[in-house]
Amino acid sequence: MSHFAQIENGIVTQVIVAEQDFIDTITGTWIQTSYNTRNGIHYAPDSDTPDGEVALRANYAGIGYTYDETNDVFYAPQPDPTWTISAPDWIWKPPVTSATTENLQ
Repeated sequence: MSHFAQIENGIVTQVIVAEQDFIDTITGTWIQTSYNTRNGIHYAPDSDTPDGEVALRANYAGIGYTYDETNDVFYAPQPDPTWTISAPDWIWKPPVTSATTENLQ
């Protein structure tokens, strides 16, 4: 069994566990996602240890995540308009400010 994300207008609307044969019989756009992939790294099952396998689509898909078809990746919703997405891990990064600049305000 594998995990599949249903995509509508580039957004994940649901994630299910199914066989490819079943996915082939239902309507909609379904993209496989890996429970063991996060931040562009593939981890051993039930572990925080990278296993060297290829990371599938950068992150495990979650409801509300974006599926970027051009880069073939999933990423979380933007937490704040000032944050930017970062490849190759496809996670959001806050704006960089120096401690000195913050102390002057």
